[in-house]
Amino acid sequence: MTTTTTPRTFGPALGLSCRECGETYDIGPRYACELCFGPLEVAYDFGGVTRDSIAAGPRNIWRYRGLLPVPDHVTDTPNTEPGCTRLVRADGLASALGLRRLWLKDDTGNPTHSFKDRVVAVALAAARELGFKVLACPSTGNLANAVAAASARGGIKSVVFVPHDLEQQKITTTAVYGGTLMAVEGNYDDVNRLASELAGEFEEWAFVNVNVRPYYAEGSKTLGYEIAEQLGWRLPGQVVVPVASGSQLTKVDKAFRELGTLGLVDETPYRVFGAQATGCSPVAQAYKAGHDVVQPVRPSTIAKSLAIGNPADGPYVLDIARRTGGAVEDVTDDEVVEGMTLLARTEGIFAETAGGVTVAVLKKLVESGKLDPEAETAAIISGDGLKTLDAVSAVARPTATIAPTVEAFRAVHDKAGI
Repeated sequence: MTTTTTPRTFGPALGLSCRECGETYDIGPRYACELCFGPLEVAYDFGGVTRDSIAAGPRNIWRYRGLLPVPDHVTDTPNTEPGCTRLVRADGLASALGLRRLWLKDDTGNPTHSFKDRVVAVALAAARELGFKVLACPSTGNLANAVAAASARGGIKSVVFVPHDLEQQKITTTAVYGGTLMAVEGNYDDVNRLASELAGEFEEWAFVNVNVRPYYAEGSKTLGYEIAEQLGWRLPGQVVVPVASGSQLTKVDKAFRELGTLGLVDETPYRVFGAQATGCSPVAQAYKAGHDVVQPVRPSTIAKSLAIGNPADGPYVLDIARRTGGAVEDVTDDEVVEGMTLLARTEGIFAETAGGVTVAVLKKLVESGKLDPEAETAAIISGDGLKTLDAVSAVARPTATIAPTVEAFRAVHDKAGI
């Protein structure tokens, strides 16, 4: 067994451990076990983290730095300071779906309007400590936005790779930050494969979701921490999480378990549900078939931010859904659009297609009886609808086009019953 002797420059992080065989490693730019090729994750000694110590921290994710693999001086260098987004009590949507109490974790309020700002902030902090000179990533769009923005803010070069047919809004909102943006012919899995190969050649590049993935992934824990803190330091009975690679869902579950172990919340039972689009639903299909192995698929869905056909954390999503009594469900593209418009009409929140997936799956879970309508429920809205305008452009149209006269308005008013 390898011992860890890394100086404590990564806060409470002791080292890395394999999720499959348990082998341990020193802190470093590693993401796969040398013995079994299993994924590595950060191992900790949290020390004396309390509710008071968290409350004394800044109004961003660094209030949880005692639970993250970042140095104490992380706030001394420029970063985008994501987190502490609002938790919305969604009574309108709850009523429409038949739920007693529903909360929406609205991450559209982050600096680049998605939860990816959280994971990139942690990845950048780790990359700096490890001596990397360039921040890079393969992305379906939101991560590209976050890496480009964080790099501009932090004064480090960025190189991002995206599928060539990505939504134009996400292309624009990445390129505007001035880093290098490479459009790759193929889908995300093709882009990710290329990035993995380049990570082995460009040793000064930190690919946030490749060679520094163990640190990057820990940023998603802050979603779980914030939900619990904003609920008055308690856990919801049910949580619905969109699934792309599956990392976000696994880290929300990890956050809930850590909070319970540390005594920051009561260790009450909760159920975890995953949400996918039917056109890229390898985890949902494996769950329904009772399989433990996730078979890769070729994505075909408007929910491009979730279009990862070979999800790295898919098997762990299955484990968590089954362990907690949850499920993994999928919805069609038409249902995704319906979910986006339902959320906008009932709560005034315009979510991207991933949010439409979450809401549509939430609706499907209630209708199928898989979700308890009486249990307190939280759902994650991970990105802003301005990133995926094309998805709703056909249905979000003017009520009417009229001449600039009162008579013209009255004619429409009387006919439409406005």
